[in-house]
Amino acid sequence: MTETTLLAELKAKQRQTWSSGDYAKIAWLTVPLADALCDAADLRPGARVLDVATGTGHVALAAARRFCDVTGIDYVPSLLEVARRRAEAEGIPVDFREADAEELPFADNTFDYVLSAIGVMFTADHQRAADELVRVCVPGGRIGLVSWTPSGFVGDLLATVGRHAAPPPGAQPPPRWGVEDTLRELFGAGISDLECGKHMITERFVSPEQFADFFITHYGPTYKVAQRLDDAGARAFHRDLAALAESASRTSDGTVVCDWEYLAAVATKA
Repeated sequence: MTETTLLAELKAKQRQTWSSGDYAKIAWLTVPLADALCDAADLRPGARVLDVATGTGHVALAAARRFCDVTGIDYVPSLLEVARRRAEAEGIPVDFREADAEELPFADNTFDYVLSAIGVMFTADHQRAADELVRVCVPGGRIGLVSWTPSGFVGDLLATVGRHAAPPPGAQPPPRWGVEDTLRELFGAGISDLECGKHMITERFVSPEQFADFFITHYGPTYKVAQRLDDAGARAFHRDLAALAESASRTSDGTVVCDWEYLAAVATKA
């Protein structure tokens, strides 16, 4: 099997994963990251902004509220429909389009800012995606990313998923985008500067069991794994997810309050 065929099959599986469950509900948890990213990138009003892997539109809407000219792309139509409804409800002008982060349908040097929060890190071909981010950004423009770190809670969550079901052939760990050295390698000579900082977002759940139920029901990667397991395997998976939430919680009353680490990175195109 050629690398091109392997990546094409991986991409198809990823699209199925993100179309399963109900990611719109998982997206509730990451709303604050949109403003964090827009602030880190220091958006200029009137600038042309592209939100890559926009999902339900958090970053695109946050950028548009800053009076930017915003386009948001994703390859999952159902998520784009949610994003469009949100924009319509608020009367916010955003051009949402179905498109692939690894093959952006825009000319070179089109956008002043190219952003992605918890999105581009889940692409099949990391290098191709990084090259596309750089290609469509104007020289001197900014590429802003928010990505989960390998050492943080979501890194542990994805590792737990991997212990119950091996990743598809060719898949690279998404949290590698949450490592500064990896970003420098991916962007290479395409950027002249990179500023990174680690931060936390606090998440809350009723109980460890409710966390496990919520993610198995709504989050594509955990939903797909649970569907593939037999009854005993599914129960073990649920226990491991609940145990992860309990171990990360800083409460003692049975609820879950835990901090999820992410890397905010802003690169300047050379």
